Amino acid sequence: MTSVANPSSAHEKEVLFHPELLKKFDINGPRYTSYPSADRFHNEFSEADYLGALERVAKVDEPLSLYFHLPFCPNICYYCGCNKIITKDHGRSAKYIKYLAKEMAMVTKAMCSQKKIPVTQLHWGGGTPTFLSHEEMIELMQHTREHFELLPGGEYSIEIDPRRVTEKDIALLAELGFNRISLGVQDFNLAVQEAVHRVQTIEETQAVMDWSRKYGFKSRSVDLIYGLPKQTPATFKETVDAVLAMNPDRLSVYNYAHLPHIFKPQRRIAEADLPPAADKLDILSNTIERLGEAGYVFIGMDHFAKPDDELAIAQKEGKLHRNFQGYSTQAECDLLAFGISSIGKVDDCYSQNMRTLDEYYEALDHGHLPVLRGLRLDQDDLLRRELIGELMCQFTLDTKTFSKSHQIDFQTYFKTEIEELKHLGEAGLLDWEGDTILVPTKGRLLARRVAMTFDRHLRESQAKGTYSKVL
Repeated sequence: MTSVANPSSAHEKEVLFHPELLKKFDINGPRYTSYPSADRFHNEFSEADYLGALERVAKVDEPLSLYFHLPFCPNICYYCGCNKIITKDHGRSAKYIKYLAKEMAMVTKAMCSQKKIPVTQLHWGGGTPTFLSHEEMIELMQHTREHFELLPGGEYSIEIDPRRVTEKDIALLAELGFNRISLGVQDFNLAVQEAVHRVQTIEETQAVMDWSRKYGFKSRSVDLIYGLPKQTPATFKETVDAVLAMNPDRLSVYNYAHLPHIFKPQRRIAEADLPPAADKLDILSNTIERLGEAGYVFIGMDHFAKPDDELAIAQKEGKLHRNFQGYSTQAECDLLAFGISSIGKVDDCYSQNMRTLDEYYEALDHGHLPVLRGLRLDQDDLLRRELIGELMCQFTLDTKTFSKSHQIDFQTYFKTEIEELKHLGEAGLLDWEGDTILVPTKGRLLARRVAMTFDRHLRESQAKGTYSKVL
């Protein structure tokens, strides 16, 4: 597929940020870390379906990606929508590691592998992965290496809470094979931090950045959230400047989705303290401008990276991909996911684990994989997944090449969608250049809206109310 280079000049705001478009198209929609999105999963998908997918993917003998959900946190952050367990009891995490080992053994047995399965990507997410003690970290990685071979040059990443780590922790993570870290910051303003129950200093964060460089980590990513209580354009600019001074390789700037009816901790946030829509747009506008001035490239959705970062290079070469962890350079890896609520992608299936510890432990104790729900994709799903992935990652789609690859007539197959695209084209969200659909720079913040046009499941249900805002 043809790729399009991203602008990274000081004029990024002028080209990328168009408030009239953002106001017009700021609706609820999926984030497309998967297609179909996770709300399409159903309970009719069974352990037998997952076992069948594992058997099929084992025959391919290609490197895999691994995800471990480590849900434990010592304190609650009010904005958080993750599946987490608030505790200070390490007896709970020690038990959990042993069950992760059980799950790994069962999964690899189902794959009938006579040798260690090659892995090119691994991620520990949470929760707070660094809640684990050193002994627990070592044990989990030992269990992992019993079944999997972490290949040289792979991406091995972990989410870090800078308030909860020491230099010894970072040194150990490097020794265990991690080479990338993602740091949660959200906001450095004290009033905002107190409002979301997460007080974190610039000094704590800088120390982790320095240690990661000392111990040879290849990439540092920082997460920020705009739209949190007490935020203003002026205070968030100070946070962005403080982060840029740390020189991260990547930044993610997420829109806070206030969904207290779904996420109970968010009920502790006073809605009156949330910034008005105009301020949120100003925050986003200022941040895009500042990151452009600092030389960062807009990758897509919420992600920015340095021009020489692997993500930016992959996008320029048309090799960028998107999975449950966001943007990735790993081409169509099957993803094995372990732990409560984790979601994997194996062959033509998505599978999600049980959400609670009791259910998870009970399934494994009875010799069953802890499958809660999932989905087996049909040919239309697979075709649309590739199409949406191209639009979300490369901002372009060569319909002639796509048609040939899938043996369809694009104009006929997507007749309804093409009609719907006309008003998006008139608004400036997309262009047609011959047989190529192109999301121009002014439409890239709204690429999700373009992708939604091709979402058959969304059209059939029109259940948009459970999603976060596009911005």
